[in-house]
Amino acid sequence: MEITPELVVLPDPGTLAEAAADVILETAQALVAEKPRFTIALAGGATPRATYARLAAPPRSDAMPWSRTFVFFGDERCVPADHPDSNLRMARETLLGKVPIPPAQVFGMPGDTDEPDAAAAAYARTLAEVFGTRRGEMPRFDLILLGMGIDGHTASLFPGSPVVKEIFRPVAAVHAAAAAIPQRITLTLPVLNAAALVVFLVSGREKAKVIKAVLGDNVLLPAGLVRPERGRLVWMLDRAAAGLLKP
Repeated sequence: MEITPELVVLPDPGTLAEAAADVILETAQALVAEKPRFTIALAGGATPRATYARLAAPPRSDAMPWSRTFVFFGDERCVPADHPDSNLRMARETLLGKVPIPPAQVFGMPGDTDEPDAAAAAYARTLAEVFGTRRGEMPRFDLILLGMGIDGHTASLFPGSPVVKEIFRPVAAVHAAAAAIPQRITLTLPVLNAAALVVFLVSGREKAKVIKAVLGDNVLLPAGLVRPERGRLVWMLDRAAAGLLKP
C-alpha cells in the first residue's frame, strides 16, 4: 500500500527542534503504555543535534521513559567513538550522557574498525538479538529519525551507491567516495521501510531544492525511497527548507 508522507512545516530551526523533541517524547510515552520498551534509531547532523539537546533538558528529560528506551543508530562513520565526526559521540554529548538511560540499552555502531563489512555484520547480529528477528526478517523500530543531505542521501545511503538496492541485509558497509569520511556503516532501506514511524528532520535553505525534488517532483533519490510499508512517514521541515514546495 502506497503511503502518503505527512508534512509538518515549522517557522525556524529552533521551533523544528522543539517539535521534533516532542514527537520523540510523545511517541515513547504512548508506546511504553502498551509494550515493554521503546526502540529508536538516532540520526547524525545539525538538526538532530538540536533536537537531542531539547530532549536532554527538563521537563522533557524528566518525562522520558529512559529505563525502557533502547537506542540504536541509523548510520556511523568509520571513526573512533571519540572522533569529532562520530554520531555516537555527538549523541552522547548532546543527549545520552545527560540522561539516566542504562548504558546496556545504547547500541552504537562499531565505527572504530578497518573492516566495515564485518562491523556491519556484527551490528546486524546485535539487531537480531535485541529484536528477536530471524534470518531474512527485518527489525521493526518504533521510531527512526533521519536527516537528508543536499544530494538527497539519508543515513549513509548515497545516490548511485549499490547499497541503496540492498534487499537482504539490514546493515551494510558503504564507501561514499565523495564524502569527507568515505567508509561508513548504515541501516538499509528494508529496515527503514519496516519501521512503525520514520521522521525526517530537515532545515535550511540549502536543502530546499532537494526537498522539492523528493517531495514535489518524486525524483528517486535515496531519501525519497524511504516509504514505510506498514507505518507512518513524517517530514518535519523549517520554512526555509520547505520554501520551494507548493502550498
